[in-house]
Amino acid sequence: MHTVEDCIFCKIVAGEIPSMRVYEDDYVIAFDDINKQAPVHTLVVPKEHVVNLTDPDLTPELLGHIMSAINKVAEIKGVTESGYRVIQNNGPDASQTVLHLHFHILGGTAFAEGMV
Repeated sequence: MHTVEDCIFCKIVAGEIPSMRVYEDDYVIAFDDINKQAPVHTLVVPKEHVVNLTDPDLTPELLGHIMSAINKVAEIKGVTESGYRVIQNNGPDASQTVLHLHFHILGGTAFAEGMV
């Protein structure tokens, strides 16, 4: 598995930094965000270090697996029926602050209409 030594998400995957894990399988982990923006705020992160959606190491199979994991996490967190928002910040103009692909699952509240 490819990791980057100073990547906070690689350290969480490796168990070097504690997290409130919600879901884990061979390819991804999901853990609660420590800076919650909604009652449910969980991150889904591939275990393999992939920078973002433009990383050539991101395969269609891994991306599909991540999408499947997002649905499982939404079910675990109890927001499947009420609805949830999925956000992925890709690159500097999108304010991607951790350079390891991750998806935010936000739910547990009604969001205002609009993109974000």
